[in-house]
Amino acid sequence: MSRLALLAALSAALLSIASPAAADVGQTIINRCTHGESLSGFSQAAYHQALQELPTEVEEYSPCGNEIRRAQLAAAAGVGGGQSAGAAGKPIPVTPAERSALNSAPKLAAAPVQVGNQTIRPGVIHANIASALSSLPDSLLAVLAFLLACALLLGGRALRNRVHADRPR
Repeated sequence: MSRLALLAALSAALLSIASPAAADVGQTIINRCTHGESLSGFSQAAYHQALQELPTEVEEYSPCGNEIRRAQLAAAAGVGGGQSAGAAGKPIPVTPAERSALNSAPKLAAAPVQVGNQTIRPGVIHANIASALSSLPDSLLAVLAFLLACALLLGGRALRNRVHADRPR
């Protein structure tokens, strides 16, 4: 009975390890790019899929978009040597379809929305000290109150010592 349970646990562990290996090719290219590995050896469709699946954070904060485009161009030219992420080079210009999508993105903030009896304006943060303090956890407020009390006690003691020291004897 225990052998059967052990066999089931081992097979479950092997299946969970094999799952990431079965990820689609676009995600594989993205993972290789973010880890600085070579991007060569994939098809044009795979590079296109990777560009479609590229998360916004990766596109904005890493050169992976350009690296994937560069590897796609190298594969189309038959060069075969896809560069690793972070390689030096000029940025690859966006395609007309990408330019069109960028131009169609809204440039102004959304219109205000009426919620109940309050008007909500997207992009505007209304904050005051009371709301900042009320959003803190009670335990943190208790620690802050304790520290304030300690600071007042130490300040009062220092003031008392100074007054006693300045008195003529």
